[in-house]
Amino acid sequence: MKIIIVTGATRGLGLAVARQCIADGYKVVAVGRTMTEELAFLLQQYSECIDFERYDFSDTEGIHLFAVQITKKYGRPWGLVNNAAIGRDGVLATLHERDIADLIKINIEAPILLTKYILRPMLINRCGRIINVSSIIATSGFNGLSVYGATKAALAGFTKSLAREVGKAGITVNTLAPGYMETDMTSALQGDRLESVRRRSPLGHLATVEDAAYAVSYLLSEQSSRVTGTTITVDAGSSC
Repeated sequence: MKIIIVTGATRGLGLAVARQCIADGYKVVAVGRTMTEELAFLLQQYSECIDFERYDFSDTEGIHLFAVQITKKYGRPWGLVNNAAIGRDGVLATLHERDIADLIKINIEAPILLTKYILRPMLINRCGRIINVSSIIATSGFNGLSVYGATKAALAGFTKSLAREVGKAGITVNTLAPGYMETDMTSALQGDRLESVRRRSPLGHLATVEDAAYAVSYLLSEQSSRVTGTTITVDAGSSC
């Protein structure tokens, strides 16, 4: 059974990805800061197909050891989905420096370091899938999310060059760019603000976390073996 590591898997998109990976026949290592009722229920339902590993990605110094322990415990992974991230809503002029530092550490530094150490066993196997979860904000922008958008654009740039580095080893690297979905991270978008986002979609609604999880399913599959260095956007057409 192929091993898939999904970060930020306790809720929202990460939880949907974990659920889809189970349906696709993978063994999931769900990584998150705290257990949630939703993930606990999934663990209870599919105890042989998913395990939870607690980690806070603000601790970048511990990522190397964490990655080594994961590989020793579960074996060499087939896939890594870098989904864990934080959002800070606020205009740059008033955004606290601590918030800026946290965004850069958790949204850029942590996934790059985790990829570095999970990549090593993939290189030994000469196969694997890496998926970096970005956002349409990386290219479209949004008022009050300039630093968050910068971190997501950085991940997309990381994908492009890493895909060239590891392609000859049979490892693909791609970016998923979801649009606005009804998750904890977008819970601040209510009322008129949420409606304005919904109206941008030619389909008249937001994408769901399940929609995005289906895209991850494809990128992890054998059928995507010739797809690398690209971005798949799942946003109900709101950025077209």
